[in-house]
Amino acid sequence: MNNHLTQLGLPSAETLKSYRIWDSYFTPAYAHPGADGSSKVIADVERSLAAITKGHFEKLCWFPHVGVGTTTDNDFEQLVQKQPNVILKPFERWPNLLLGMIQLNANNVAASLDAINRWLLDGPMLGVYFPGGGAGAMTCTHRNFDPLIERIADLNGVIMQHTWFKTGGKTGPGESTPAELAELAARFPQQKFLCAHAGGEWEQGIRAVQNAPNVLIETSGFDATAGFIEMGVRELGAERIVFGSHLPSRSLGTELGKIIGAKITDQQKKRILGENYRQLLNPILRDR
Repeated sequence: MNNHLTQLGLPSAETLKSYRIWDSYFTPAYAHPGADGSSKVIADVERSLAAITKGHFEKLCWFPHVGVGTTTDNDFEQLVQKQPNVILKPFERWPNLLLGMIQLNANNVAASLDAINRWLLDGPMLGVYFPGGGAGAMTCTHRNFDPLIERIADLNGVIMQHTWFKTGGKTGPGESTPAELAELAARFPQQKFLCAHAGGEWEQGIRAVQNAPNVLIETSGFDATAGFIEMGVRELGAERIVFGSHLPSRSLGTELGKIIGAKITDQQKKRILGENYRQLLNPILRDR
């Protein structure tokens, strides 16, 4: 096994296990979970298991749609509203592997508040994901976010906001940038926020959140480039970086290699690959 991992360019199995990898950004069938609410998700998890096993991941977090208008599939939205427990099938199949955070739609505050109470207060979800595109997207500086974040904070939930800086500006009005997330985070200094993909253009993204101490960057979603993690550690500190794989739509080598191949200490790699995310989740996990 160790020789096989070496051929893949990965560290030994013992080293990978020592990192205790918790993946904050797992994306099985994130665009559409299947007509029955879970079939495509289950198929994508199964497709990802070989990479998950090779990487020795302990936990992976995905973001189920829960019928609040985050898809354009009316049949699916109605199904989940009538039979919400259909989205739990992947969790029931892999109870020791999967974590969950619901996708919310800030365009519909009432439905999103109901979803928070249904899925975070009563479990099993640990936080929320605000999308950057599609039917549920809204720029995160909008005041619709305020009552949602207040309720999430009451429940010790974790917040992941999709962010991206694009050359030439936004391609959709609901997109959010790291700079906008920093503006939102300043209104809620006691709440931690995860800046998904570090904004894509990570040099701008890191600088945009540098003075927002309650914002952590997430590492997935763009090609591995030299200097990303080193700049993040230098400018933010290793304690403000959280690993995400974007499996199965990104490769294990691309996303894991960003951290493992960086010129940082082994302890800093452990923080990024698992410790920081566990620390974020500890308050809500402790409540369960």
